Amino acid sequence: MLALLTAGVALAVAAGGAQDSPIPGSRFVCTALPPEATHAGCPLPAMPMQGGTLSPEEELRAAVLQLRETVVQQKETLGAQREAIRELTGKLARCEGLAGGKARGTGATGKDTMGDLPRDPGHVVEQLSRSLQTLKDRLESLELQLRTNASNAGLPSDFREVLQRRLGELERQLLRKVAELEDEKSLLHNETSAHRQKTESTLNALLQRVTELERGNSAFKSPDAFKVSLPLRTNYLYGKIKKTLPELYAFTICLWLRSSASPGIGTPFSYAVPGQANEIVLIEWGNNPIELLINDKVAQLPLFVSDGKWHHICITWTTRDGMWEAFQDGEKLGTGENLAPWHPIKPGGVLILGQEQDTVGGRFDATQAFVGELSQFNIWDRVLRAQEIINIANCSTNMPGNIIPWVDNNVDVFGGASKWPVETCEERLLDL
Repeated sequence: MLALLTAGVALAVAAGGAQDSPIPGSRFVCTALPPEATHAGCPLPAMPMQGGTLSPEEELRAAVLQLRETVVQQKETLGAQREAIRELTGKLARCEGLAGGKARGTGATGKDTMGDLPRDPGHVVEQLSRSLQTLKDRLESLELQLRTNASNAGLPSDFREVLQRRLGELERQLLRKVAELEDEKSLLHNETSAHRQKTESTLNALLQRVTELERGNSAFKSPDAFKVSLPLRTNYLYGKIKKTLPELYAFTICLWLRSSASPGIGTPFSYAVPGQANEIVLIEWGNNPIELLINDKVAQLPLFVSDGKWHHICITWTTRDGMWEAFQDGEKLGTGENLAPWHPIKPGGVLILGQEQDTVGGRFDATQAFVGELSQFNIWDRVLRAQEIINIANCSTNMPGNIIPWVDNNVDVFGGASKWPVETCEERLLDL
């Protein structure tokens, strides 16, 4: 293009010299020059200004400068367009990475990473990969075209508008594909959650039905004539008291239990509140003696109950000086003080039978689980007199707890624990 412009300048000067030459009889003959040639072969005489206007040579030189500025502007525009292409290419790479990660997450077995629900999303991922590859090819083709035309200053005036429209279309297509991929991911997650909930509901219904069949007749002779059986040392068999405790400044807890587990019978009961998992715990763990924990403070109790026979256990405590007493089969075997003195028992916690809680209502440890049978778990908000405890132990009186009474509709069982009819006083006599 510059060669043609140079030739045009030479021809125009030649024509002007033929008409207005200052040297009479002189003529100039110029020919078109190749791009690498110089202007030395065609001398250009100085042209005077006519009427204050530019000479043809100066006008052509101005046109050349204007074209050079246009070329520079086009190069800057191409640079900006390359940046837009690189940005879209980055988005495309992230899309492909997300699609690849999803394809790997499905695994060879056609399951999601949780392994909960069989599925076959391979065709969806394959379709998205093909679409993304097509978009990538189109972007590469467009970039190649831009590189080819980068040195061409004669681009059409509407080329930038066409390019911007195409880039905008490609970006919208990429965003649609990303949205489709996110929708598919959300759908798979929702299906997995629904499947898990349905499975858990079915299992709970089956466990309840098995418990009813094992029990035979769900109606006990009286609401308190039942026991909770926990035959295995696991972290999923347990009973739960539906009611909770109010704030207590004293209590008496009594229960019947039978166990021959070794070493240690485990945890007959535990009460946990937010911020304190060991608010009240009775536990015999490993080769240690039976311990009573209140607010994580410990007292060792002189009780011996791991002979496989029914035993009646009562524990009293008051916040005044932390005084405590321990009874077995109506006989006081131990007493002490300074067990969490002046600490009121916090309300609103969870009472669990057969497990020690590390958090409120959960995180059970199988090594601390109770193995055996429990019955007549009652709680009073005062210290019972020794004679009252003796009367309960020898079955001469029936005195349910005024805070937590032992009744069927207040005790739930989980994980395979079961309720069975029992008359503890009659079985106690058989043990004797």
